[in-house]
Amino acid sequence: MTPEIQTISTIHAFGLKARAYVELLKARLSLLVAFSCAFGYALAMRGNVNFETLAMLVTGGFLLSGASVGINQIIEVELDKVMSRTCNRPLPTGRLTVNETIIFISIIFVLSILILAFYTNLLTVLLSVVSMLLYSFVYTPLKRVGPIAVFVGAIPGALPPLIGWVAASGAITYESLIIFGIQFIWQFPHFWAIAWVADEDYKKAGFKLLPSGGGKDLNTAIQIMIYTLFLIPLGLLPATFGITGLYSAIVATVCGVAFLAQTFSLMKTGSRQSALRIMFGSFLYLPIVQIAYLMDIL
Repeated sequence: MTPEIQTISTIHAFGLKARAYVELLKARLSLLVAFSCAFGYALAMRGNVNFETLAMLVTGGFLLSGASVGINQIIEVELDKVMSRTCNRPLPTGRLTVNETIIFISIIFVLSILILAFYTNLLTVLLSVVSMLLYSFVYTPLKRVGPIAVFVGAIPGALPPLIGWVAASGAITYESLIIFGIQFIWQFPHFWAIAWVADEDYKKAGFKLLPSGGGKDLNTAIQIMIYTLFLIPLGLLPATFGITGLYSAIVATVCGVAFLAQTFSLMKTGSRQSALRIMFGSFLYLPIVQIAYLMDIL
């Protein structure tokens, strides 16, 4: 092998390894976490943000989320191998070893904590660590126990906007609990729609995330509808308590009603397509409403 070919081969191998590390971070999920942190911070600051702090909060949140999902993939590597949706991840395919993953996760976890400690405050760091521990070491094993996992998983899933608020204010206030509550309730139709769509795959790994005995039935569809219904009055709380104004209240109500309307099809048909629409609706609802809240204070 000539030196030129060897160099090209080395660069190619490095690129593949780097891509595997990026995949390990589950960038879309981690970016959503980082965005929610930024949302909470900007809302608390009434739009008058310190952009250096905001950038570091986003970076720290992204890295901490990446560390959390990396731990999840280590714990579930054997389960990921049997599911179609996860069998091509870096660990099941052998593109990363467990030792490589542990070293990488340790580095980004320490880096995220240092960033958050330097640019925010101790309470932000503590809440971030609690979020990681709940997601990685409590929610992850509970997925094979029963639907209680969804309740537990909804806590770290809803903490990012509260963490962002605390990064700005240094305290847990009623305003931060309101934005936490909205994202907490949102988790249930979001999780259950995904579990409905991926039910056959989840059963291969022994995951039990659907309520009502784990069935894709009317009872589960009704529970999805009820939690989605709760989002409508919850979406009005920021305006009611003077955090935001009328504009965002209208947007939150319209989005809540549109989100709720999708659940009636699932109750009627019980189809995978209806569950998919709820899943995609959940992906749209949260960022649209959060952006509306931010627009209302600018």
